[in-house]
Amino acid sequence: MSNVYVIGAGMTKLGKHLERSVKDLSREAIDAALADAHLTKDAVQAAWFCNTRQGALEGQHGVRGQASLRAYGFESIPIFNTDNACASSSSGLFQGFAAVKAGLFEVALVVGAEKMNFPEKREAMFEAFKGSWDRDLADEHLARLLALGQDVLPPDSAASGSAERSVFMDIYSAQARFHMKMFGTTVEQIAHVAAKNHWHSQWNPFAQYRHPMTVEEVLADKMIAWPITRSMCAPMTDGACALVVASDDFVRKQGLASRAVRVRGMGVSSSSDRAAKDVSHHLTRVAAFRAYDMAGVGPTDISLAELHDASAIAEILHMENCGFCEYGQGGPMVASGVTRLGGKLPINVSGGLHSKGHPIGATGAIQVHDLVRQLRGEAGENQVQGAKLGMAENGGGFHGLEEAACVVTILEAPQR
Repeated sequence: MSNVYVIGAGMTKLGKHLERSVKDLSREAIDAALADAHLTKDAVQAAWFCNTRQGALEGQHGVRGQASLRAYGFESIPIFNTDNACASSSSGLFQGFAAVKAGLFEVALVVGAEKMNFPEKREAMFEAFKGSWDRDLADEHLARLLALGQDVLPPDSAASGSAERSVFMDIYSAQARFHMKMFGTTVEQIAHVAAKNHWHSQWNPFAQYRHPMTVEEVLADKMIAWPITRSMCAPMTDGACALVVASDDFVRKQGLASRAVRVRGMGVSSSSDRAAKDVSHHLTRVAAFRAYDMAGVGPTDISLAELHDASAIAEILHMENCGFCEYGQGGPMVASGVTRLGGKLPINVSGGLHSKGHPIGATGAIQVHDLVRQLRGEAGENQVQGAKLGMAENGGGFHGLEEAACVVTILEAPQR
């Protein structure tokens, strides 16, 4: 079967695009990806469109991809819609990767696009998050998740949390407390993650927030759900990203090898009924080691990683789940500076979700976009020198004690 490559990647700036539509954001990202691949739309043989919010906030419950891509000018090609919560566009990439690898298409397009900010629908913006878990079991699952952190209470000096927040921030708060109880992780170590990623994002021209923050500033920020402060949380973000994937034969015929980033391995998993302390069967660890197996590499081979840090604690959890350190060592590893740009294993040099931005359905594709730029040596001031292998870990929703879905992608630098 053919190798598969990312030959084009493009995205919009992330932020609040109140006057722009999903179609408009998609158009900008597709234009950029096709230009990056030196192709026109006629080369695309199939497309995956990834979005989570149009149904809840705009009433566009079905044929979202047909609507946005037909507006761009795509006609007759197969168009597939992928909604897998925060893992939507990484799931779309996995499907496009599989189709190209199987020889069904030579060139496929993956588009993630999201518009989350509707000031006139403020309540609905937060209610939409509840669509990313099992509504029938929501009360049971939430009670189990919140119970994880019930033995670790906030200090008397802790400020009250914000009433307006995603329910997932309560979940991340519980996960943080559980990790603190099990492994001794500290609030300061969690704040180191956020400070590092805000420092990274100042050099990312696509990032929603581009101001560096110190650990002290992170800790002093508005409390959301102890120990999670506002600057430890991903914001509401609008934006889009597009990826062009192609086969070995196409890359060779078009003379694109010098900038073609190989998809070396992908691993996908969903949640299980594991016990809370059974971290070795966390769905992220399962997906990561499936990706390692396909790629024929291990954690020590990875040059840099983009991890799904919708809250700062998540980066620590997934560093451990991906095998970058032993369980319980994620906090000390971040505080040591190892994961900072210039360190041995830079993580989220894009700024991560809580500084770069988190447009739900587009996030996985954006992680890949960021790694493509790095592996080509095109990341500017954020460049990780000599990067050979990059990993993207993208989780989505919640079910039981963990995310509902996870996709891990390992990419390899062009062979020059």
